[in-house]
Amino acid sequence: MSVTLEQVQEAIVSPQPTFVFTYTPRDVSLYALGVGACANPMNADELPFVYELHMEGFKVLPTYPVIFTTQMIEQLISGKMGPIEFNPMMLVHGEQYLQVFKPIPASATITSHMKIANIFDKGSGMLVVTHVESFDDLGEKVAFQESSMFIRGMGGFGGERGTSAPIFTIPDRAPDAVEEQATLPIQALIYRLSGDINPLHADPMMAAIGSFDRPILHGLSSFGFAGRAVLKHFCGYDVNKFKSIRARFSKHVFPSETLITEMWKLDDTHIAFQTKVKERGDVALSHAVVEIG
Repeated sequence: MSVTLEQVQEAIVSPQPTFVFTYTPRDVSLYALGVGACANPMNADELPFVYELHMEGFKVLPTYPVIFTTQMIEQLISGKMGPIEFNPMMLVHGEQYLQVFKPIPASATITSHMKIANIFDKGSGMLVVTHVESFDDLGEKVAFQESSMFIRGMGGFGGERGTSAPIFTIPDRAPDAVEEQATLPIQALIYRLSGDINPLHADPMMAAIGSFDRPILHGLSSFGFAGRAVLKHFCGYDVNKFKSIRARFSKHVFPSETLITEMWKLDDTHIAFQTKVKERGDVALSHAVVEIG
């Protein structure tokens, strides 16, 4: 498939749908399990994220708002974006930024407004950048997300390339904290129940079309694993201290592989991190930082 600059420009200005997402504590718990929370069911610190009757109160992981836009994922895997048509199996998540404006309620109806902020020509593919603002029942902003989706084989249309410069560099010293956790063989199958139904993460035949020898773990699941590591080591599991998180999805992760998240305290409000795949040594999440406060 190919695309023209005119089609790209039309896609950017095309109106995008409004998404309405209603969830309950059951959905919150399922997401937490999908990002590895309470892998040890005796973990008293993480039980409140998966047990709505906990005596100290139920908690919502601050990365949960990434689920608000699962309808956008359904739109993307349709293979159509305005006048642009593409093979959804060639789409991979490039980068993700999430900013949280208030504590996430245990249940709510969230309204999200999406727009295509830009589409860049990376030569080997097309990078689609979306912005989404999410509001609760009271009309108060809960979260903002910027997502970058890379569609392989759709570049060369003559558009702007965009920047690839990192926002910061990791300190040249040992990390201040390290968290290691194995993902389950069925991790992707658990995570997809939260709404990310891309067949790339479940169907071996679809994964093969995407040039993978088996289904891969959702980048946003690894994102949640890393966010939870920072929440543990630098926030003491206080969700109110977690303000934002950004990461680039540099390499894929297969379910059952072990994630090692290395963290560096840059200052009182910023924690840099990277997440590696222990078995292969690849850096899965890079150019990553969490803002705390």
